[in-house]
Amino acid sequence: MATITDVARAAGVSVSTVSHVVNGTRHVNEATAALVRDAIERLGFVPNAVARSLVRSSTDAVGIAISISTNYYFNDIVSSIERACAAIGQLVFLCDTQNDPETELRVVRELVQRRVDGVILAPSCDPENRAIDYLKSSRMPFVLVDRLTVADAEGVCLDNEAAMETLIDHLVGHGHRRIGLIAGEPGLRSTIERVRGYVGAMRKHGLEIDRSLMSEGNANSADARQSAFDILSRADRPTAIASGNNLATIGVMHAVRDLGLRVSEDLALIGFDDFDWADCFEPRLTVMAQPSEMIGMQAAELLSRRIKSTTESVRQVRLPAKLVIRRSCGCGGH
Repeated sequence: MATITDVARAAGVSVSTVSHVVNGTRHVNEATAALVRDAIERLGFVPNAVARSLVRSSTDAVGIAISISTNYYFNDIVSSIERACAAIGQLVFLCDTQNDPETELRVVRELVQRRVDGVILAPSCDPENRAIDYLKSSRMPFVLVDRLTVADAEGVCLDNEAAMETLIDHLVGHGHRRIGLIAGEPGLRSTIERVRGYVGAMRKHGLEIDRSLMSEGNANSADARQSAFDILSRADRPTAIASGNNLATIGVMHAVRDLGLRVSEDLALIGFDDFDWADCFEPRLTVMAQPSEMIGMQAAELLSRRIKSTTESVRQVRLPAKLVIRRSCGCGGH
């Protein structure tokens, strides 16, 4: 295997000149740099990534700490981040936080100890924000994704309140007055904001906010199934239900089947997240589609900017959702 000394000898330059060309640590005139690059190609020289990281104080790697095993929605965000990072030569280390504050803190510490250049974090429901505080104390560039839990950190997510308001507006526009809510995992910022959007929209339309039709603690589809079953078993059950995420939507569909009801005929249903099989249900699901690819791309761009300069002003970006109308809300859909 060729060494940096072999490259220097073949190009007729010093070892330090080869190092500067490889690492970009000092300007080398184009003619000399061309000789070095030609020698590298001819000899098949592969720079040592660890050595380069020590010279440049950079590993060309970023960490993603996200609960990918508990929410399919994050798959598209992660894929978008990976593509954006690959385009600028950054390797991605993916760590599953499982939406657990202890696991989240552990994986964030490990990413920092492995000297990644920055971290993209989807915060758990830790009320103490320990992982965020650790990133701050470590002076590690980081960006929050999906859940903006603190005001003084870079981040990108959906405009959750506006999206939920649009969803409720659609149901009210089709004559619904008793609208239930099966929200997501309790304590998550996205859940809090969607509940706030639901309450605000109901008040805007002058509708009663019946807390017995609201379930805010559904960490998985089984929890959502039980919550929806309880709400839909009432004699005065709601005529429509809004679900806070894809797992909640699946839980509601199970409950509807358990009770022998029919979506779109006995009950209107709209959920968040346009997951792959939403268009395969019968009836096809009306959803609030999140711009997951744009969220991931902007998170990677924000992190790249933060890595280059830690003194720039903090930016928090909120993106709009898109109402995809199919048949589960009682519309014809197309």
